Amino acid sequence: MKRLFTIICLIAFSQIGFAGNPDRQGSAGAGELLINPWARSAGLHTMNTAGISGIEATRLNIAGLASVKSMEIGYSHGRYLVGTGISTNALGLAKKIGKKGVFGLDFMSVNFGDIPVTTVNFPEGNGANFNVAWTNIGLSYAHNFFNEESLGKVSVGLGVRLVMESIPGISATGVAFDAGVQYSNGSKDNFKLGLALRNLGTPMRFRGEGFTVTRPNPNVQNVNLAYDQRSANYELPVVLNIGTSYDVYFADDAVRLTPMINFTSNSFSRDQLGGAVEVSAFKDLVQVRVAYKAEIQKTTEVIKDDVYSGLAFGATANLTINKETKSKVALDYAYMASKVWSGTHNIGVRINL
Repeated sequence: MKRLFTIICLIAFSQIGFAGNPDRQGSAGAGELLINPWARSAGLHTMNTAGISGIEATRLNIAGLASVKSMEIGYSHGRYLVGTGISTNALGLAKKIGKKGVFGLDFMSVNFGDIPVTTVNFPEGNGANFNVAWTNIGLSYAHNFFNEESLGKVSVGLGVRLVMESIPGISATGVAFDAGVQYSNGSKDNFKLGLALRNLGTPMRFRGEGFTVTRPNPNVQNVNLAYDQRSANYELPVVLNIGTSYDVYFADDAVRLTPMINFTSNSFSRDQLGGAVEVSAFKDLVQVRVAYKAEIQKTTEVIKDDVYSGLAFGATANLTINKETKSKVALDYAYMASKVWSGTHNIGVRINL
């Protein structure tokens, strides 16, 4: 376990030297990998690297998947940047295997709606529509390595994600790898520390019939030839997250206050620093959260702040459906303010069996 932890740390910190570079801003692709479709963690601006748990951990720190006690099923829907007509959907399943392992499977899609087909002759549209398909499927595994009161708890997670993007006639496919570590200590696991490296994978390139062009044959008159154009490769948006949090309990553990702080190192944009607070009342029956995130490097007239630099908040209601088996259903909501359009809303449901 120590060797694996060391390898993950070396890979993660090696990324810092390539991160936070405004000169590379906008040069990566597969931006949907940076979208968090899950409502609970979206309300924290996706900064709960140290304490994220359950199926949502597959989009931030896979190590948090190890917290699943038996099985968890989750679904979330988002209205992305209200006014654009874009929406997101996510579906996930996590199942405990053995005493210390948990497998996770999740699916995410981005829906752009019907887009009119425009041509030179019909700039306002020719009456037809086309669809853009952005989807990715992830398979992950998390493991609790040890759980000793004096040393604390350590969990490690690894995952692989198939990334697919397409429009009619053109498509691109890639593979991304994620890794994460979570550590907790204290009488009630109060102190938490998390580190996660995401989207480290193969370059992608668009291919398909859409790149075929017809040109005259230079050797034979009135005969055309079909040529395949080549598109350039693009990299995946590698992200390193480092975060910590601390749980403070009041009123015989009926109320929990959790402040947290998170640093995000982006390989293709500027670094971000943020803080958040989550308050849980009535022994986790109701949870409310608020977060603020900002870019920590200077802005220029050309490169503006990230669209989501700013405020986010959310709430959760946890309802017990079976006291004997401790089965619960959770309803989540989140809102992230944006500098353009009207922000993003997420709603979701999680079932713990």
